[in-house]
Amino acid sequence: MAGTAGTPGTPRVLRAMNDRAALDLLLTHGPLSRTRIGKLTGLSKPTASQLLARLEAAGLVLATGTTEGRPGPNAQLYEVNPAAAYAAGLDVTPERILAAVADVTGRTVGAYEVPTPGRKGAGAVVRQVTEALDGAVKAAGLARDDVRRLVVATPGAFDPTTGRLRYASHLPGWHSPTLLDDLAAALPMPVEYENDVNLVAVAEQRLGAARGHEDFVLLWNEGGLGAALVLGGRLHRGWTGGAGEVGFLPVPGAPLVRQVTKANSGGYQELAGSQAVPQLARELGITAIPSGPYAEVAAALVERAATEDTVLHRLLLQTYATRLATGLASLVSVLDPELVVLSGASLTAGGEVLRTLVQAELEELAASRPKLVVGDVTERPVLRGALESALAATRDEVFDTSR
Repeated sequence: MAGTAGTPGTPRVLRAMNDRAALDLLLTHGPLSRTRIGKLTGLSKPTASQLLARLEAAGLVLATGTTEGRPGPNAQLYEVNPAAAYAAGLDVTPERILAAVADVTGRTVGAYEVPTPGRKGAGAVVRQVTEALDGAVKAAGLARDDVRRLVVATPGAFDPTTGRLRYASHLPGWHSPTLLDDLAAALPMPVEYENDVNLVAVAEQRLGAARGHEDFVLLWNEGGLGAALVLGGRLHRGWTGGAGEVGFLPVPGAPLVRQVTKANSGGYQELAGSQAVPQLARELGITAIPSGPYAEVAAALVERAATEDTVLHRLLLQTYATRLATGLASLVSVLDPELVVLSGASLTAGGEVLRTLVQAELEELAASRPKLVVGDVTERPVLRGALESALAATRDEVFDTSR
């Protein structure tokens, strides 16, 4: 008895599986010929031809150019149709909302930034979110309805049981109990909310230093100190979404902070957060400390310390590395990850010099010894992660030809 449509093993499902495999290859490799697609998928030439004709008719691939410079006749090349779908991401901080739209191939086609100074209510947040999204959509030459999915990155996390933002008291206007409903009413597409550091881990896993790794920790130090935990290839968020809020972690060498959510800080943040770097520099007698936001100041000091071979700068970097390793030792002891990715400007500014120092310190403080690497995604990593997350869900929807 023949299986019904959608039953595993039926021709329709097998065709859909082959379609998705071909589309993923085109995303990975760029334009490919029919022959090359056939070889990479194991399909015969006639089957590969039928597949491409089917995807072209569905608007998912385009014929684009021909092969040149090879023996024999030129072959037609095919690529994923960039206009097949669009997704958007928002990176929210207390100071601004940064929005971007990407086509289904991952190319950013429009971006827009909305400053968000001062205190504000939920109504202002909804207006600012829609303004940022509409600005990016307009910059891309699109309409709001063209965006299939939106992922919003925020500090902290929305508690799945209450729908309210936790661990981010410094983000005014985002704690209203009706905020998610208000945003859903204002936006026509599905919207997902995710912790900003978690999305940096998504970007590193798909595009950067964590590719091919199923178990890793990403340590982030920029506006705040946080971590993302990827276990078995999946983000671990915890019961309330607060997994990885390591800034609140009590650590040796820092005063014991109580009522941490009210203080919006904790021992590890006080010991090794970005704001601790200029303070440490002053204590060591370093005088040329730039002005500006503390995350930018910290990154400048760390970069200078990694490149200038003076006693004070070596001491600054060594002390900073010890402080970072102190908190990392707790994470490593509990999780035993394969890899630790150092990300955020206050870490990446130190490059391999800082990484080597932290690695050496961690090996002294923890029994397990994961490999430490510096993150590769350094240009707007939170926003890139939001886009990657939105694109993954969009591709699953648009590339499903079994429907």
